[in-house]
Amino acid sequence: MIVFLALLPAYILSIFYRSFLSVIANPVIADLGIGPREFGVLGAAWFITFALAQFPVGWALDRLGPRRTVAALMALGSVGAFLFANATSAFTGTLAMALIGLGCAPIFMSSLFLFARNEAPARFGLLTSIFIGLGSIGNLVGAAPLAIAAAHFGWRGAMLAMAVCFLLATVLAAALVRDPPHAEASSGKQEGLWQGLRSIARVRPLWLLAPITLTGYAIIATERGLWIAPFMSAVHAFDPIKSGHVATVMAVAMVVGAFAYGGLEQWARRSKPLVLWGTLLTGLAFAALALRGGSDHAHAIGLFALIGAAGFTYAILMAHAKLFFPGHLIGRGMTFVNFLFIAGAAAIQYGSGWLIAAQGEAGLDKAATFANLHWIFAALLLASAAIYAFTPERPARG
Repeated sequence: MIVFLALLPAYILSIFYRSFLSVIANPVIADLGIGPREFGVLGAAWFITFALAQFPVGWALDRLGPRRTVAALMALGSVGAFLFANATSAFTGTLAMALIGLGCAPIFMSSLFLFARNEAPARFGLLTSIFIGLGSIGNLVGAAPLAIAAAHFGWRGAMLAMAVCFLLATVLAAALVRDPPHAEASSGKQEGLWQGLRSIARVRPLWLLAPITLTGYAIIATERGLWIAPFMSAVHAFDPIKSGHVATVMAVAMVVGAFAYGGLEQWARRSKPLVLWGTLLTGLAFAALALRGGSDHAHAIGLFALIGAAGFTYAILMAHAKLFFPGHLIGRGMTFVNFLFIAGAAAIQYGSGWLIAAQGEAGLDKAATFANLHWIFAALLLASAAIYAFTPERPARG
């Protein structure tokens, strides 16, 4: 419960900041004087710094403990949150998003680190899914509520309120987080940052896990965080508040999916089949969105809900990967996997912005542009699922 009390508010904000831009896309683009390419970079900046920070965060969790790690980085994130609310250019907006990403970098991994150290292994997947499910409240806040707040108080006023919340969450985490005993001290194993990474790189199943880790979460985060509202606005002529409601539908589906996957994993004691079939279903849903998403808004909304629920395999994929790490590398191992999740999101957010801008310059209409984007998402998910099918379900004995 201490983990939930100390870090869940911060994690709610972390989820908010990786998904809010879609809903206020039009006023942010107008105020900062940017286009789709720069907007993609703005979203990617959060993910890039978050991803790069995973390596030192993993080392810090194993060697310094989560309390100091969380407090120091979240303080920087608070600065970024206030800076974003006052950004006046692409540069200041991107810098602010980078600082927020740095501040969010240790939150989820500190929670997983404490679950792994303090709870029975069989409970890890369930606790992680519950934590993600509750944290997805941030996804909900960054949908219709943000659209309504921005309509009444402007996007800057809404973001200033969120910055205050980030600062309060920083104080709460610094006050309540407690460090567990160091596993390395008891095991006699001492590995530095680069030694630990080399040990992790020698875990062969990770190479089969890597493609789905790079694409599965990244595509869901990109669709929800950047393009769902612009899609509904450009293709179906929805206003910002109605587009925010569609984002809420997908966000609710992601919450339901997180809890459902956690319960199924606890019941079946297996992660791999759930990840595999969920990813296949998500890829097919993106293909259907590419085929029919522009013809009927109800059909598109239903597919967004299906994508959110079936595609949110983040927690149980992390639980699967965790099986392959020795105890003294839990912190670095999980943060390495999280690096893959977030690095994939950074790459796909940047690439999607570039793709949409390039297709617009080539004269394609919005419906065709988004259809092509969704075809690419479908292909990436189906290909990564095919590779993941060869991943062992558990570590080899002996």
